[in-house]
Amino acid sequence: MVGPQYDFLMNPLGVVRSTFDHAMASGSDPSSFNGRDWGATDLFRNFLSDHLSQVPVLTTATTRLVKPNTLVRFRGMIQDMLGDEIYVGAFKDGSVWRTNKFMDVNKLMDASHSPMASSADRTIIWERQLLYCVPVPALNSWAEISPGAVINQCVDLPEEQREKRRRADDESSDMLVSGDEVQDSPNTKKIRGEQPSIGSRSLGAAPEIASSSLNLVPGLDDGKSPPCIVKIYDSLESELKLNDIFEFVGILTSDPELDEDNEDGDLSNGFCEDPLHNFPSNKVPRLHCFIHRKLAVQDLLRSNPIAEPKPDLIKGIKEALIRHLTAVLGNDGVAAHFMLLHLLSKVHARVDAFAVGKLSLNLTSFSKETVSIFGDQLNFTVKNLLPFTHCIPLTVEYLNNASLSPKKNYDTDRLETGVLQLPDGSHLIVDETKLEAGTLNTVGIENARLLKYLMECQKMEYDYKYYKMEMPIDVQLLVLSEGKSNILPADVILPFHPSAVSCSEAVAAETWEAWRWYLASVKQLPHSIDSEMQKVVENDLVAARQADWSLNPLDLSRWLTMGRLMSLSFGETNLSLEHWQMVKELERLRRERLK
Repeated sequence: MVGPQYDFLMNPLGVVRSTFDHAMASGSDPSSFNGRDWGATDLFRNFLSDHLSQVPVLTTATTRLVKPNTLVRFRGMIQDMLGDEIYVGAFKDGSVWRTNKFMDVNKLMDASHSPMASSADRTIIWERQLLYCVPVPALNSWAEISPGAVINQCVDLPEEQREKRRRADDESSDMLVSGDEVQDSPNTKKIRGEQPSIGSRSLGAAPEIASSSLNLVPGLDDGKSPPCIVKIYDSLESELKLNDIFEFVGILTSDPELDEDNEDGDLSNGFCEDPLHNFPSNKVPRLHCFIHRKLAVQDLLRSNPIAEPKPDLIKGIKEALIRHLTAVLGNDGVAAHFMLLHLLSKVHARVDAFAVGKLSLNLTSFSKETVSIFGDQLNFTVKNLLPFTHCIPLTVEYLNNASLSPKKNYDTDRLETGVLQLPDGSHLIVDETKLEAGTLNTVGIENARLLKYLMECQKMEYDYKYYKMEMPIDVQLLVLSEGKSNILPADVILPFHPSAVSCSEAVAAETWEAWRWYLASVKQLPHSIDSEMQKVVENDLVAARQADWSLNPLDLSRWLTMGRLMSLSFGETNLSLEHWQMVKELERLRRERLK
């Protein structure tokens, strides 16, 4: 087993090599370890269960400070799946088997041991997945991971090394990829072996991309974290999906010397270029992942302010939040209650094309003047309550020029991101008060259709040029407009009736934390309707339809969704008669405003 002389943080490759040597000494067959761990990952999992906070967080600043081949952690969204990379996983050094797992190259071996010059029985080829991950789009500052032990764990680099990194930063900003370069090596495949003279080969073509095109959407990225190529080992592809947010812990390989070797051709085997050549490691570091876990909103909360979520405590938190929303919305209590239900909504099932659980909201009767007051206050509040938020100023110019949907670029073999490539749980405020008369071009018409489709079906179309692929998504949409939006048909249309200009007071940090915990926790609760209450609801829906034949099945489904959300807002998992009466009263007040 690994002795105390091994440092998981500063020498993780020592742990990998030691456990591999131990496995070989025990008589294991190295060919059996393709897609299977020999014990190293379990050791890191045990270590991280108690020491995760000591692992430096990978940020734009720390990529220049953290020593290569040390342990780091990175949080990001999977923006593109780059396929599988074939590499020399194990090779024979004389009579002893060595491994290249969790590394790019091994510069310790003499070139005479190159696998390209060796017989097949001296090298074993393995595969690993390549993911292109970006900083979580629209992530608010309160949900960012604390840098933790970055300063303590970063190692001072020699002046020569620091100068190389500064030089690489300057040079990479000027790097460009010509069309000819892309055309000469489409979908290139390479083997990455144990030698600097051995290249790498990628199934699914890791892309050629200039460092100035890192698939980051302006306005949705704060520049605090870099994109990252994450190399995944021994995991099923089904565990990793586009737009999911993950925390990865692994070995950082962000060495500018690797880029210099690439430029000199040392990583080329004479057949083609390294497919990752145009991802400069100082801009797009590599992370060889030991442990990865999908993150939920609860994982982004910095603390759990509620030790035991008792019903009375949840009710108190809800009432305080309602009071604050009411103040933010100019003492409009009806709008505050609908706003809370909207913030608690999430897609919890899909029936054919219908997303069950969504509750988009269109607050009308705004003007350019009132939206600058109440709209800004509401935007500030939502940003402090939810982890991923973005505001879209809906203008003709925006619709005609914005890139909303991800598109496949077959020249670079990249999935180019769009504004609406967002993680589940994101919140969008669409300010339609800025929309004036004008002509939509082809792009504008398509963007308006995409927004409408997103609101109606909670799906986003990915443009693969020859076909379009629908991807399910869960995004809350709030529309602020003068009249009922003709572009975005929301589930709930409510005229906004403020009676005061500004009544909201400063909120303490611990109060924000309690509200965040409340929203993140109660929306995850299960929900059901008992048989007796189900009969009450059915009778009420039939009576409502008989009284107003304009009601359609979508309206009745919305009432059921509101009933579910009303129960959850009290921390209850069953619909009660009291909560159902609250829903009917809210709906009555809303319909009165529409008259």
